[in-house]
Amino acid sequence: MSEREIQENAISGITRTSEGIDLDRYDIAILGELQRDGRLSNAELATRIGLSAAPTWRRVKRLEEEGYITGYRAEIDRRRIGLGVFAFVRIDAERNNAAATQALEDGIRALPEVVACHYISGTGTFELQVVTTDLDAYSRWARDTLFKLPNVKDMHTSFSLGEVKSAGSVWPLTHLPLTHLRGRT
Repeated sequence: MSEREIQENAISGITRTSEGIDLDRYDIAILGELQRDGRLSNAELATRIGLSAAPTWRRVKRLEEEGYITGYRAEIDRRRIGLGVFAFVRIDAERNNAAATQALEDGIRALPEVVACHYISGTGTFELQVVTTDLDAYSRWARDTLFKLPNVKDMHTSFSLGEVKSAGSVWPLTHLPLTHLRGRT
């Protein structure tokens, strides 16, 4: 994007994301409010962002259709449902070719104990976030399930000793400048 396009967008209130999608201050405000409370009524959301209900509803629908909003869910305290152990597991793959990596990815996706997984750079191939009821359950799961996945060479586990800040799917929006309304409601 040229410097001139950036200036024109700033004047018109458009924020262009890395994917080239336009957001204005109301879109950003909607994303922020719904991240904090996905159960907001449309009327309450409209009040919080300073628009009337109809354009707010249209914007939410557009943000859903364009894939900015991918779903709504309740956050559950894992400890209250008996998942007391949270582990970070780095897996080293035996082979790092497309077929072997895909087979390992497919195996990881099928494990309900794995709540997040990232293909990583540096040491290891995957970084998993795993929950189990207790240390004995983790030990059994690792031995009976994780090591039996295709292409697993080695694993390294670190256990969470306490949560300082939870991801909670609340993404920072501060890199998206709040700009003037660009005329779309």
